[in-house]
Amino acid sequence: MALYLVQHGKAHPAEIDPERGLTDDGLAEVERIAAVARGYGVKVSAVIHSGKKRASQTAMIFAETLAPRVSPAAVSGMDPGDDVIRFAAGIDASADIMYVGHLPFMEKLTSYLITGSEGTPVFRFQNGGIVCLDIHPDTGTWIIKWTLMPHIG
Repeated sequence: MALYLVQHGKAHPAEIDPERGLTDDGLAEVERIAAVARGYGVKVSAVIHSGKKRASQTAMIFAETLAPRVSPAAVSGMDPGDDVIRFAAGIDASADIMYVGHLPFMEKLTSYLITGSEGTPVFRFQNGGIVCLDIHPDTGTWIIKWTLMPHIG
C-alpha cells in the first residue's frame, strides 16, 4: 500500500483572491499530473485535504481522476504550521490514501516519515506534484517510492 502526498496546485495571492483558489495554470497542472498518474494506474482509496480552498480544489481534481467514487474529505491538522508528528501518528500505512496540503507541512511530514526528523529535508515539493511513499519490505521504514512533478529541475 502507498501514501500519496500532494502540495496543492498554484494558487492566487490573497490580494487577488482572499480564499486563495487555484489559478488557471494551477488547475491545468493538477489536471495534467492527475491524468498522468491515472495513466500509470495510480489508485487511491481516499483523498484527504486541509479544508483550505486551494487544497480542496486540488483534492477534487485528483479524486475525480483517480477515484471517481471517492469524495474528498477535509481534516484538521494539515495547515502549514501544524504538528507533523501528531498528524503522522494517525496515518494508516495499509491504505492507499492521498493527502493534499501545504508547505511547509507536506515537506516536514515527508522528512519526519523518512528520517524521524521533521527538520531534515528529503524532498522539495512542487505545486500539484505527488510524492509517493511506501514501506520498505526489508526495513519496515518509509521510503520515497516515486515522485511525479509538474516540472523537472
